[in-house]
Amino acid sequence: MKTWLVILTAAVIGLGAYSINLHGDKENLQRTVLAQYTDKLTDASEKLSHLQRAVSQSLLFQDEQAIHSELDSVWRLSSEVRSSIANIPIGQELSNEWLNYLGRLGDEARRTAKTGDYVAWREKMPQISTNLQSLSDEWTAATVDFYKNDGKMDIWVQQVDQKNPNTNFDTVKDTLKGYGEKDFPLTLSESDYQKKIELKALQDAAITEKEAIEKIKYLFPTIKDATFTVTKSSDTAPYPFYHIQFHQGIRLGYVDLTEKGGHLLSYLVERPVDEAQLSQEEVLKKAQAYVKKLGMEDVAYVESRENHQAWHVTFARVNPKDQALIYADGVQLKIAKDTGELLGANAMEYIQEENIKPQTAQPIDWKTFFQDDVHVQEVKNIYTDNGQFEQRLCYEVIAMRDDTTQETFRIVIDAEHHNVLKVEYLT
Repeated sequence: MKTWLVILTAAVIGLGAYSINLHGDKENLQRTVLAQYTDKLTDASEKLSHLQRAVSQSLLFQDEQAIHSELDSVWRLSSEVRSSIANIPIGQELSNEWLNYLGRLGDEARRTAKTGDYVAWREKMPQISTNLQSLSDEWTAATVDFYKNDGKMDIWVQQVDQKNPNTNFDTVKDTLKGYGEKDFPLTLSESDYQKKIELKALQDAAITEKEAIEKIKYLFPTIKDATFTVTKSSDTAPYPFYHIQFHQGIRLGYVDLTEKGGHLLSYLVERPVDEAQLSQEEVLKKAQAYVKKLGMEDVAYVESRENHQAWHVTFARVNPKDQALIYADGVQLKIAKDTGELLGANAMEYIQEENIKPQTAQPIDWKTFFQDDVHVQEVKNIYTDNGQFEQRLCYEVIAMRDDTTQETFRIVIDAEHHNVLKVEYLT
């Protein structure tokens, strides 16, 4: 009995010591993390001030070299402030507003340096310089307010989680939102892109939760006997959808369907996967059957990649007017290697159907376009984004340099204007 009492006493003492050490370790970790946040806040404040000065200084010169130097500083500093802010937990909304504003400013500087449209820059930047000064002052005030917490992590977390909305960081957020809308209004292309992301084009009637479950049972008969739990998207979501979790035997997963029309957004199943039994050809046949079952009959195969458990197969919508592949309207499937079961699907891009404008492909003489030692192996007609929210008809060329290195490249060329949009080294 005494032996057990000694053992129990020692265990209690040891547990107490462990608890004290654990508490001490937690406090040390909190202090370390808080110190990192403090450094990032200070860094962001300093660089934001430098960014405002760079914008103001860019308005001093007519000399092109001097202007370019300041434009480069604006682009570099906007990227550095973005990096600092991205690593500080200041709330998702505020972070998004900052990243958007700074990103637009940096893009404007880079575009001005490229196009040489200094008149537009000089018209726009005086007000932005003033706004940046105001933002810098408010950010400094918010930083000072943070320092008043004396390193108390719980207060910081409370502010981050927005449980206490009356903080200077919320003032910065409101100011940023107003400046962002006025300083960088969306172009027509950007507005169209935003509407596409938010599925504004969907005009289908809304379906009920019961109808959503029935559609899931039809699309995915493997889980028709599963237990389903349905939740709706929050009021702040860009569009309403159903998030449906399911459990059936060894299978656990979820399905997301739009409320309007019950269109598939995503599907994912988690289950043990045994050794591979199917060939790539068999998997691709199953993938073709799955996209038809999902109602996506206007797509064509693009590529497939594998890991130790599954094949990931990509399809893209085919433009009916010219049969070119629209890569932005893609569908990705995940198929198990053991049975060929559909383990995942991502149809978000497919639903966000692109509005393709008429374009005329002009032929290219590859013998004069490339060097003599370059051999064109394959050419596809595709549509891809040109970086300005426009889908351009392009030639996708697989070419190889016929020398000792045997290098292979993927080149994307605008089919109408023959601009090279992308070069990718393959092997």
